[in-house]
Amino acid sequence: MMLACQLFVSVVRNSRTLSRLVTTWSPVGAAFNAQQRKVDLFQKNVGLFGVPGLSTPAGFEVAQQRALRETEQLVETACNNPPGALTVETFDQLSDSLCKVADLADFVKVGHPDPAFRDAAEKACINIGTVVERLNTNVELCRSLKNLLDNKEVLDSLDPDTRRVAELFMFDFEISGIHLDESKVRKAVSLNVNLLDLNNEFLNGTHLPNRIEKTALPEHIRHCFSIDGNSIQIGGLHADSPDELVREAAYKIFLYPNSSLLLCLDDLLTCRNELAKLVGYESFAHRALNGTMAKTPETVMKFLELLTDKLSDRTAKDFNLMRDMKMKMNSRSTELMPWDHSYFSSAVRAERYKIDPSLYSPYFSLGACMEGLNMLFSQLLGVSFQNEQPMAGEVWSEEVRKLAVVHETEGLLGYIYCDFFRRPDKPHQDCHFTIQGGRLKEDGKYQHPVVVLMLSLPPPTRSTPTLLNPGMMENLFHEMGHAMHSMLGRTRYQHVTGNLSPGQNSSSDWSFPGTRCSTDFAEVPSILMEFFATDYRVVNQFARHYQTGQPLPKSMVSRLCESKRICGAADTQLQVFYAALDQVYHGKPQNRSTTDILKKMQEKFYGLPYVPNTAWQLRFSHLIGYGAKYYSYLMSRAIASMVWRQCFQKDPFNRDMGERYRREMLAHGGSKEPMLMVQGKELTYFSWPLPSSLSLGFLHSFSPISSFPRSPLLYV
Repeated sequence: MMLACQLFVSVVRNSRTLSRLVTTWSPVGAAFNAQQRKVDLFQKNVGLFGVPGLSTPAGFEVAQQRALRETEQLVETACNNPPGALTVETFDQLSDSLCKVADLADFVKVGHPDPAFRDAAEKACINIGTVVERLNTNVELCRSLKNLLDNKEVLDSLDPDTRRVAELFMFDFEISGIHLDESKVRKAVSLNVNLLDLNNEFLNGTHLPNRIEKTALPEHIRHCFSIDGNSIQIGGLHADSPDELVREAAYKIFLYPNSSLLLCLDDLLTCRNELAKLVGYESFAHRALNGTMAKTPETVMKFLELLTDKLSDRTAKDFNLMRDMKMKMNSRSTELMPWDHSYFSSAVRAERYKIDPSLYSPYFSLGACMEGLNMLFSQLLGVSFQNEQPMAGEVWSEEVRKLAVVHETEGLLGYIYCDFFRRPDKPHQDCHFTIQGGRLKEDGKYQHPVVVLMLSLPPPTRSTPTLLNPGMMENLFHEMGHAMHSMLGRTRYQHVTGNLSPGQNSSSDWSFPGTRCSTDFAEVPSILMEFFATDYRVVNQFARHYQTGQPLPKSMVSRLCESKRICGAADTQLQVFYAALDQVYHGKPQNRSTTDILKKMQEKFYGLPYVPNTAWQLRFSHLIGYGAKYYSYLMSRAIASMVWRQCFQKDPFNRDMGERYRREMLAHGGSKEPMLMVQGKELTYFSWPLPSSLSLGFLHSFSPISSFPRSPLLYV
């Protein structure tokens, strides 16, 4: 569906000339290249996301109480009705009722600028989590589901999706210890509640800055950090600073061990392991990987070791290129250190391919990029964005944009709230939150999915729109892949809708109300979008200079794409190190400190030396949302690479292939076994070499590129 174009004239003044520069944008592009229109203050406050009652923090208590009343009624319905499809529908309504509070609160507690809202949301998460733990160990509720699964006649009458959802709910009961005696059940509930607190404590600690006396740093680099009286506050790695001393100081200070957080991580890992063993698993990793494509920690480690072997020669060459560049730039030391990786890999790419991000940014205005996404989805899937003005109280910041996602024949698919701009107290991370999952309601209407995309972009000014560098542009495409997975899913049940990503329910280990999509498959649609973002045929459709309207020269796009192959193996190996560390932390207890484990894994899987008196693991926030599953980024990249090569490389706008990709992959959410789709049993036109044992032959298709924008070490 083509959107009508409108004309915008920008006037650029300087001391000597006045010129009129004309640029044409679609309404979506124009909306993101302009400052947001102010909300009418005289409108009635409709509450966050249009939820009545959430106009004040007190609304969370009201929402909790309403959900608890609904929970009691639904539990009674499930337990008192004969087994059948109604049993599964009731369980899904129960899941949906709790998720509507838990998921919304999970976002608000980190994304809302008002501390009162954040605190109220935090309490809601804890309270709902406690309720969920009781439900996960409710014997009578479990029996109602078991009666269904044990009744062959009833089970055979269910459609495949209903049967799978029933099995997933039973799986939740089993991993929560429903089979244990009463004393052990109480212990399991206690461990889960304790994990809620430990997860929150660790997650909050990973983002806290470290302080040092101002006099401890050389005077000429102090201005690079935040100065607070007599101390300097360092809240990141400054990995891209051209000053080697700044990078080194930031690395050593930001990663300096925090003794209380080390104890918190120890307690968290011990608690997870104790819970896993209590409910019958060898380790937390075995528990976490049950139901994923990988299935077992042994398979994951084999995957990581084979990938390391495949990359070893190229990784060594990449590190040599970085060392040579370091020597060429007359650094104080010629030894390549961990704080050098990001800077010198970029320097190598920049020198070889003349890549200067500042030359690309004028072509990647936020409006142009959103217009590019809009055109891509329109051509590939018949889906377009429509900008909507939020109502009073609907959004938490006046800079948040609201998009309706509309299909050319199906109509409204859902809503995406775009929280793209930096502001004080907003987490410096790019992520996707599900606010409401899609499902078929009792009245036959479809409950539209609602998501939030959170980025950390500079806001526009009166004279200049937000300009993205190439990495930011890829991040935008990546996160939009998550959002569209949620939008395009059309599952009957909320429990298996859409996409589970790092942002969602990241602070908890509860399972009952969570939306379902195997973590090692959830990143496939988002990583696939990165391939579109670096294809000239796609970029050429939207990359235009925000002032002149001139397209980005093909030579610049070609250089950018080629540059990604440089140092790509080393960047990939860094991810392998993260994934291996995550597996060992969540495997069988090592009787060693987390720092000693880090040293060993860094030596085996990375190659650059460990720096004494640092504890990088305390900044590894993915240990919460991706505990034992960080390998998912790598496995998803391998699969996405095959999807791209076999389906879209020849023609990235192929409508037939786009429709089939949606129909046979995205639309199912988590209602189909990912392995079946990857094997080609459901997605028959993808002849991927992945037998049920997860043979790793697909590594031959793995293409390491420098595109891991969520790397916690390089981009924290």
